[in-house]
Amino acid sequence: MTGWKVGQVSFTLGPPSLTPPAPPLRDAKADAALLGRVLETARSGDIDAATNLAETALAGGLEHPLLFNLVAGRREAEGRFEDALALLQRAHATSPADVGVRQALGLVLHRLERYREALAHFDAVVAAQPDFAPAHGVRGLALEALGEISSARAAYDRALELQPENFAAMAGAASLASRRGAHAEARDLAERVLRAAPGYPDAVMSLASADLAQGAPEAAEARLRDLSADRRATPQQQALAIGLLGDVLDAQGRAEEAFAAYSGCNERLIEAYRDRFGSGQSALAYVAEMIETLRHAPSGAWSATPEPSAGGASDHVFLMGFFRSGTTLLEQVLASHPRVEALEERETLVDAIEAYGRRPQDLMQFAAAGDADLTRLRQAYWARVAEEGARPAGKVFVDKQPLNAFKLPLIAKLFPEAKVLFARRDPRDVVLGCFRRRFAMSAPTYQMLTLRGTADYYDAAMRLGARIGHDFPLDQLVVRHEALIEDFDAVAQEVCAFLGLEWSEAMRDFAARVRDRGIATPSAAQLTGGLSGEGVGHWRWYAKPMAAVLPTLAPWVDTFGYAST
Repeated sequence: MTGWKVGQVSFTLGPPSLTPPAPPLRDAKADAALLGRVLETARSGDIDAATNLAETALAGGLEHPLLFNLVAGRREAEGRFEDALALLQRAHATSPADVGVRQALGLVLHRLERYREALAHFDAVVAAQPDFAPAHGVRGLALEALGEISSARAAYDRALELQPENFAAMAGAASLASRRGAHAEARDLAERVLRAAPGYPDAVMSLASADLAQGAPEAAEARLRDLSADRRATPQQQALAIGLLGDVLDAQGRAEEAFAAYSGCNERLIEAYRDRFGSGQSALAYVAEMIETLRHAPSGAWSATPEPSAGGASDHVFLMGFFRSGTTLLEQVLASHPRVEALEERETLVDAIEAYGRRPQDLMQFAAAGDADLTRLRQAYWARVAEEGARPAGKVFVDKQPLNAFKLPLIAKLFPEAKVLFARRDPRDVVLGCFRRRFAMSAPTYQMLTLRGTADYYDAAMRLGARIGHDFPLDQLVVRHEALIEDFDAVAQEVCAFLGLEWSEAMRDFAARVRDRGIATPSAAQLTGGLSGEGVGHWRWYAKPMAAVLPTLAPWVDTFGYAST
């Protein structure tokens, strides 16, 4: 979104006070006159000249939100986002009530992918100016990035109610429509955006997705090739366009070209996020150290005395496995049951991680934690659950987080009465799926931008998962993804029996729930179409480029009972 501005300068929200907060030795009248010249120049449309004046004024020691805001806009255009943020933070400190500054702060934080902080500023702008449509629109973008899909939809709707041609909100609404498989709606919204802002990346990608879904892959390919070469797009946007191009090529059976596109996408993302995730201890190195630490844990280290659920749930379930292993499908099926409350991929164990998971060796201290500390962390967990909007009281509560296998010591110790649903899928399809899909960037997903990194990370997760019932004394049911697709009723009824639930016909209608509820994972659009075995065995198309990692996966292929070829 960042290459196509949605408005961030304070004077777009009304004229600022021209009374500068001048120190005693400054000439207040001269400063006010200078600010007036800056404002009038900006209002005339010559932002470049206004910014030149602002740079000179700041260099001369004059500080005012308007000056900071203009210069921050230039730094952002230069790609110097941290510098822009620092200027806007100074502006905010100078004038905390300036809503234009807060809007600009939110936009820069959004560009830096600090979405929660950005949302706080957008919330403040909306509170101060409830009818300012751009704030609602970008607030929706932040909420969507955080996976709060229903709230994002409401924010986009409000922005469009206030300003029907707000193209940031239209592009966001198109993205949400594309997520739930409503491609005709997504097309209409995206085309409206592109008439107002040709080349707007989010709209181009929604339109390309609609082309692909509606049988026009050639049109999708052309759009995405143009976007990937558009110099106005950010490196991340160009990378995502190339990744989506991979899907378009894959749908046409052009596997070799598709793999080259996926590799190109991931190589660009590796470079774009190198400063954030490419140095220090990698996610894989952390897990390797954790596994080694766990080898030295005394017998019974992860056992504890159960406590009544502070959340009031009738049963507590952790749904895990690995990305692309079928966790989203299983969670949506369970969420359709009237006695189930499910939470989709939220970091509910943050407090325990902060206390005992920052370094792998801290787990040994956790093994010796006293009852008071365990009680505190359990209460903190249920408080997080409530903050995320879940209402587990009296229901079977399903906490779905695919990578929770890496948190098994915490889970086993804090919630010894909890049950585990472990989603399993052919390891080769899982690793290929992770390499192909575009996830929100984090240390684990950065690890999965190469096939080797994905395979090694998967291997580590399965090694930990294999210890459930032994080192981690939790009751577990493994749910095979392919079996759920092949015989839905039988597998779903087995899951119900494990969780102490009666069978519900509503579970068959999970696709409608996906469309209504909205989900944040890459599986969303696929699940709106119901059960599909389309991806089963898809790894065979890519057997040649996957050859180097197949030996790493072979033991799990054999252990899990999948055919070797």
